[in-house]
Amino acid sequence: MPQALASRTAPAQGSGPHPSKPRTDSRTAPPQRPTAGTPNPARPQHPTRTQAPAPRPLPRSRATRLLIPHLRIDAPIMPLGLDRERRLTAPPEDNPKLVGWYQHGASPGEQGTAVAVGHLDTDRGPAVFAGLTELKRGRVVEARRADGRIAVYTVDAIKSYEKARFPNQEVYGARGRPELRLITCGGAYDRRTGYSGNVVVFAHLTAIR
Repeated sequence: MPQALASRTAPAQGSGPHPSKPRTDSRTAPPQRPTAGTPNPARPQHPTRTQAPAPRPLPRSRATRLLIPHLRIDAPIMPLGLDRERRLTAPPEDNPKLVGWYQHGASPGEQGTAVAVGHLDTDRGPAVFAGLTELKRGRVVEARRADGRIAVYTVDAIKSYEKARFPNQEVYGARGRPELRLITCGGAYDRRTGYSGNVVVFAHLTAIR
C-alpha cells in the first residue's frame, strides 16, 4: 500500500503508498505520503432493501480523467508510484490541475481501494483539490477509464488526519468492494516542513456508465 505523499499536497507516512503534503512539496497527500500496508479485507457490505444493488466490479483499465461535478473539477490523470521510502509521489507542481492515480492499486471501478491524489495549492495559488473539504456525504465523484467506461463513486465521509498519525489501514485497506480515496494536504502550513496533515475523502462505487 502507499504511504503518505511527499509534497505540499502529500499524505501521511506509513508503509504503503502515502500521499503527503499537498502544498507543493512535490508530492501529494495522504499524510505526508501515505503509507500502505497489506490490508485485511473487511466483510463486504451487503445492500439493504432500500439500497440499489451494488454494481459489479470492472476489469482493470487505466484511469484517464477525474470529475467532481459539485466542485466543477474535470481534470486529467497521470499515473503515480512510490518513491524509495515507499511514499506515494505527487503530480508535478508546475501542473497544479493534474490528478495523480496510484497505478499499482485498483483502477476505476475495479475491486479494491483506489487512491487519487492532488495538490491543495502551490506558490501560485489554489490547485486541483483546493475545494475538497467542501464535499459532503452523497456527492458524486466520476473516474473515466481508458476503455471509455466511467466509474461513479458516492462520497461516504471526509476526514482529516495529522501526518504523524495517518491511519494507513483505514485509508488504504480493502473493504470487500470497489472504493476510492481522494487525498490532499491539510492542517497547518509551515514553509519549511509543509502541511501538518492530510484530508481524505472516502467513497464507494455506486454506478457504472
